[in-house]
Amino acid sequence: MRPFSFESVTTANDAIAAGASGDGGMEFLAGGTTLIDLMKLDVMRPTRVVDINALARTELGRIDVQRQGLRLGALVRMAEAAEHADINTVYPAVAQSLRLAASQQIRNMASLAGNVLQRTRCPYFRDVSYEQCNKREPGSGCAALDGINRSHAVLGTSDQCIASYFPAQS
Repeated sequence: MRPFSFESVTTANDAIAAGASGDGGMEFLAGGTTLIDLMKLDVMRPTRVVDINALARTELGRIDVQRQGLRLGALVRMAEAAEHADINTVYPAVAQSLRLAASQQIRNMASLAGNVLQRTRCPYFRDVSYEQCNKREPGSGCAALDGINRSHAVLGTSDQCIASYFPAQS
């Protein structure tokens, strides 16, 4: 891994300020199960990592089961939601899906929002020896287009990327 600065924030305003700082090399850390792996692979190279875990003590870490529906905060851990008694009773499909989504170790660490926003699982994205990857280096091309792409998308592809998962983050 490359060197980076690390800081923790304790309020949503501090997190917003960190995100608005204009530091293009900044990444937020919640569970970190994907970020740390990608940093070890040298795929992601943040110069600054901002820990937002203290925000789990706010509404971002709450589970609310009401008559109107279910509200899950972004920083709720997958395991916490999967083991929640009311979710298991009223929304058993949600609990079961979370239990099947990852190993117990990952569920203990992974935040719900981080799981949804995780980076693509494309092996070409995760292997820096492939220089062509528009997700890693925009405009460089997509090595998977002409490579082994059995596990990639069949529908929803473009001539820029055929990864099987297109997160909001580029």
